[in-house]
Amino acid sequence: MAFIHDDFLLSTETSRRLYHEMAAHQPILDYHSHLPPDEIARDRRFGDLAEIWLEGDHYKWRAMRANAVPERLITGDANPREKFNAWAETVPATLRNPLYHWTHLELKRYFGIDELLDANSASRIWDRAKERLSEEAFSVHGILRKFRVNVLCTTDDPTDDLAHHRAIADSTLATRVLPTFRPDKALTADRPDAFNSWVDRLAAATNRDISRLADFVDAIAVRHDFFHQAGCRISDHGLSQCYARDCSEQIASRLFDQARGGTALAPDDLARFNSYVMLLFGRLDADRGWTKQLHLGARRNTNSKMFAARGPDAGFDSIGDWPQAAALNGYLDALARDDALPKVIVYNLNPADNYVIATMLGNFQQPDTPGKMQFGSGWWYLDQKEAIEWQLNALSHVGLLSRFVGMLTDSRSFMSFPRHEYFRRVLCDLLGRDVQQGLLPDDDGLLGKLVQDICYRNALHYLALDTKGQG
Repeated sequence: MAFIHDDFLLSTETSRRLYHEMAAHQPILDYHSHLPPDEIARDRRFGDLAEIWLEGDHYKWRAMRANAVPERLITGDANPREKFNAWAETVPATLRNPLYHWTHLELKRYFGIDELLDANSASRIWDRAKERLSEEAFSVHGILRKFRVNVLCTTDDPTDDLAHHRAIADSTLATRVLPTFRPDKALTADRPDAFNSWVDRLAAATNRDISRLADFVDAIAVRHDFFHQAGCRISDHGLSQCYARDCSEQIASRLFDQARGGTALAPDDLARFNSYVMLLFGRLDADRGWTKQLHLGARRNTNSKMFAARGPDAGFDSIGDWPQAAALNGYLDALARDDALPKVIVYNLNPADNYVIATMLGNFQQPDTPGKMQFGSGWWYLDQKEAIEWQLNALSHVGLLSRFVGMLTDSRSFMSFPRHEYFRRVLCDLLGRDVQQGLLPDDDGLLGKLVQDICYRNALHYLALDTKGQG
């Protein structure tokens, strides 16, 4: 039997029935990704597996480093075939790492390849995939059609002109590709060069001078409206923890002037200023009916030597251990007091905080939207089988699994859409095992609706995104 077979990860009869009859045929709503919109707009074609599979994939890069692969064969100047061969030689060493599952699931779903990847099979797999990649079905648009991606949300800086999104909207692509408002650079006033460079870009994007806090606030509101007109309905923030310090407009104005003048804000002042700005973002989202995403807990760029050599997002980030409860409570409470609490999805990177965050979100549910406060799917280091189950269990035990908005890829690779299948199989197996143990009723009507809702329908209704009439 092939490693990736029809019942992969499905250990009970109920699991298999739920997956094959209820989950497998659901379309994909990928509401958080880092896919480049320019490549979607030009319908990029990929020449080989190194291009489509290894570019930007820091999951694979970390595994290769752990396997003592030289950096030249990872992010260096080696040719594509050399890099692929280095990855192929690493794959057998990834047993029990989720990369082993993902690698073979992706080879199967994209190219129909059942053979295990290793040094001996590398040449055959490279040639077979390269031949298939020349087909029209393997352009970016072809891949989106193949995996029935109805909606795809990219991650975009507020200063972006969204020209690629306009080009995509004007194309014949059936997938609705929407921007996400990601204003992380507004929170960098401890690094005046970076902060002022971004504020200057914001000024250019809004055709106005930004010399005072009021100008800054107005410019952000203008870009928020610009993104809304382009179909954006989701914002996103990557934070170590929430900002929830008291900060008056007067203090924020003084701190803005200091940063704009080129003086770095000290940690306490940065926390105050960023708290003020994050409340602004929350109110804008609430006014527009957007969903706010908070990605909490990553410790980024930990290896200073490699950060200097390779830059960010190169595989030198890890789980952090900041206390989350007080800061998250303070942020949500401040917005709720002002009747300005938007829909919120919180993604947690430290599994020790799963119950902290899941219970905290339950404090702020509101009757205007079922499941308004969402404990988001396992992400980054926690988007593998065990940690997906941890997140599902925590949510189930202290909240409503039935209202969960499900999985996303959070990926820079067009080879990552089988992550949805992986999640759906894990979900169905968890439910099937519960049925087998007598913890859930053996009722396909009840469980089938739960599965279909989590796989697609909950996100569709919760996010209120335009799907070009697709269902």
